Amino acid sequence: MARPLTARQQTVYDFIVKTMAEFGYPPTRAEIARALGFRSPNAAEEHLRALDRKGVIRMIPGTSRGIRLPASGNESEPAEPQSSGLPIIGSVAAGSPILATEHIDRYCPLPADYFSPSADYLLRVRGLSMKDAGIFDGDLLAVHRTQQIRNGQIVVARLDDDVTVKRFQREGSRVTLIAENADFEPIVIDLELQHLEIEGLGVGVIRGGNGSGLH
Repeated sequence: MARPLTARQQTVYDFIVKTMAEFGYPPTRAEIARALGFRSPNAAEEHLRALDRKGVIRMIPGTSRGIRLPASGNESEPAEPQSSGLPIIGSVAAGSPILATEHIDRYCPLPADYFSPSADYLLRVRGLSMKDAGIFDGDLLAVHRTQQIRNGQIVVARLDDDVTVKRFQREGSRVTLIAENADFEPIVIDLELQHLEIEGLGVGVIRGGNGSGLH
């Protein structure tokens, strides 16, 4: 984005993205105001106009749901559920590729380069093992596909038949996958005895959403 968003603008933008990802169409001003605690739809309108000026959305006059994301295609018609954008991955079957068609719940009309580094997919999180890192049950974790990982980064890792989101730490052949919640024990892997595959790097979070996903 050419110009940074304020915290409030980011909240509005995230709600728009979340709504479009879940329902295939953008929220109304009233829905934004109600969800985010604004006093009136006019307050939501002011934030929308600021987002439009910064180029992260496009406002279409004369319609109650006249909000478009630049990557969502036709800006003159209401948005429809689409098969383009970032895939949202739900539960992952044991042993199968994370981006297999059957794992994709829907697509989010969000440009990959909204995140840095760019995201390849969004992963639906289930559980609270990473809550102290700000990743909560139902959130969408943006993931950049890479195996180039540094200690301390949050990764999506596959261990045997399980895929998990944890903080990565490696010393020699010993890898520790660390939860950001004191109620969860770290997972310790000896790479000489077990195979660990890094599916990607966590590069951002979109709040909210429901459905099964990953711990």
